[in-house]
Order: sequence, then C-alpha cells, then structure tokens
Amino acid sequence: MFVSPAYAQAAGGDAGGSVMAFLPLVLIFVVFYFLLIRPQQKRMKQHKEMLGNIRRGDRVVTNGGIIGQVIKTGDDELTLEIAENVRVKVMRAMVSDVVAKTEPVKGGKDDEDNESETTAPAEPATKSEGLKGLLSGKGKK
Repeated sequence: MFVSPAYAQAAGGDAGGSVMAFLPLVLIFVVFYFLLIRPQQKRMKQHKEMLGNIRRGDRVVTNGGIIGQVIKTGDDELTLEIAENVRVKVMRAMVSDVVAKTEPVKGGKDDEDNESETTAPAEPATKSEGLKGLLSGKGKK
C-alpha cells in the first residue's frame, strides 16, 4: 500500500564530468581577475607612488574637493594653502590627485625657510579662468 516500487537506476557519472563542471567557474574567476582585480591593484600602486612623490609647491586636490598648494610636508600630513594666508592640514592619504607638479627644492630640506623658491601663480582675470587654471595647473600668462 504505502510501499513504492524500486526501479533500476543508471550507473554514476564519470569523474571527468565533475572536472568539466568546474571549468566554467575557473574561467569566470580568471576573467574577473584580469578585468577587475588586476587593474584596481595597479591603480592603487600608482596612487600610493603619487602620494609618496608629493613635494612642496605641488597643486593637489583632496578627496573633499579642496584644491591647494602644498606648503609643508610631513610623514602623514600636508599643509595646504587654499587661499592667501589660509592654510589647512590634511592627511597625505586624503589627496586624490596632483594637478600641477613642481620640481623638487634643491635645498634638500622641506621646510618653510625655502618658501621664496616657489612662485605663486598669477591672479586670474575671471573666476572661470581661475578654475580652469587651477585644474589645468597653468597660471595666467
């Protein structure tokens, strides 16, 4: 009554079939590695190198969108001048981009005594020219 009949079943699959089942997963992982993981690691390495090469006089953009000129550097923090006589300290890791790169100061020291060696950009005629100049790293000629 409650017993169901038992039917003969086919033999189990080959071991080679289970390896073939994992092949698409392995291929997907390889594609993800070359399209996503590897380029991200390359960008992180370039960003870390850029942060290590920040010098006095460089124009930088922070993660918060503040654009300023590096006045003083330390191990983990930078002092930026964002307007005339307005200086802020930011963490080095919070710099997202270097807009304008300057040559290293020849004195070897990175302190405020050498401040006269870097030149400030000329004042722009209009606000739109000023923003374009800051983003392109060029002053008005």
